[in-house]
Amino acid sequence: MRSTNPATGEVFAEFANHTAAEVEAIVAAAHEAQATWRTVPLTEREHCLQRLAVLLEEEAESLARLATLEMGKPIAEAIGEVRKCAWVCRYYAESATELLRPRAIATEATDSYVRYDPLGVILAVMPWNFPFWQVFRFLAPTLMAGNAGLLKHAPNVPQCAQAVECLARQAGFPAALFRALFVDVNTVGPLIADPRIAGATLTGSEAAGQAVGAAAGAAIKPVVLELGGSDPFIVLADADLAKAVTAAVASRCLNSGQSCIAAKRFIVVADVYDTFVEQMATGLSALRVGDPLAPETEIGPLAAPRFRDTLHGQVQRLIAEGATLQLGGTILAGPGCFYPPTLLTAVPHGSATAREEVFGPVACVFRVANTEEAITLANHTAFGLGASLWTRSRATADALIPRLDAGAVFVNSMVKSDPRLPFGGTKRSGVGRELSREGILAFMNAKTVTIET
Repeated sequence: MRSTNPATGEVFAEFANHTAAEVEAIVAAAHEAQATWRTVPLTEREHCLQRLAVLLEEEAESLARLATLEMGKPIAEAIGEVRKCAWVCRYYAESATELLRPRAIATEATDSYVRYDPLGVILAVMPWNFPFWQVFRFLAPTLMAGNAGLLKHAPNVPQCAQAVECLARQAGFPAALFRALFVDVNTVGPLIADPRIAGATLTGSEAAGQAVGAAAGAAIKPVVLELGGSDPFIVLADADLAKAVTAAVASRCLNSGQSCIAAKRFIVVADVYDTFVEQMATGLSALRVGDPLAPETEIGPLAAPRFRDTLHGQVQRLIAEGATLQLGGTILAGPGCFYPPTLLTAVPHGSATAREEVFGPVACVFRVANTEEAITLANHTAFGLGASLWTRSRATADALIPRLDAGAVFVNSMVKSDPRLPFGGTKRSGVGRELSREGILAFMNAKTVTIET
């Protein structure tokens, strides 16, 4: 496990993996702690989660700096990420009593209802791009529900993983209830197979999702998988173009373009295509690229050289497939993993690369003749995470929403996650849901009870 500053290439911390004996001790302790924690009243769990929210807000700047140093996120966005983690803690602290309330169902029995009981220890395999938010959207509902959590974080953000473990302990959660595991990917399968692990959740690549899903299936355990997307951003002829362009630039370049729900394919009807392209080029070219610790920076480095090289390779393939390079498209000179905001236009509808997850500040714009062609192209991908639709007509939006293959559709706004709303995708974007009621019930036993008197 190694902390490398992607803005400079400097290695500033290294950690040894846990030994097999240490992993065994951590799993055993978590299993034991959960057996007690599940009996703790919701009010006491709520107190710990509220305290965790306070700590996140108090330490937002120092935690944000850590994320920026480890994976390059612009500092202003990193601060926002930490504060969002406090939000999800408060949401579940304040909502869990209602979300977990037994549900009465009328039958012939004297009394019949469904109650929700925790499953046990849940393993989370998390990525580097939102090193705090990805963890907290798992941690908050998991601990509030009475489960325990073990975190296998990405190897390039070990200090973020340690920070979350420390915060949970400071907030009053039992020390063994939430732990960060420093292990390699080969340990994940055996962990899922361990009878003391009750379920698993992963945010990451398709390949990682297939491996975790297969291991969970073999062990007959529940799993939640969020595997990214190639989200369409559909602009119809009657859209508010100024607002659409502003949202398009923000959505594509959030977290320097390293976001699973960032808009990646901009599908624009011919009537407004030229104006949209012109305005988007202006917006992208105005973004400030530089030191991610500087408050004014809007685009920081990609998280590692291999990610920058993969992105540049995708840009080159898009051009070879017939796209026009309108802006950017060259690796920036100097230290660090920087890549400029890049705009590719006239992308062929048959482009295989454009249907992939392009992870970086690269926008692909497609011209379509009409709404029908836009929907067909939007669905022409193996992914189905989010979709953004721009139209002034509510009737048009209502008609098109059911036709979009996506876990979420945002009309006249960019796709974003919200603790109050379920988050997840269809097709190869994954299975299951995080956040909201669905998120806290993902690793609960929906227990049917009938009573005759």
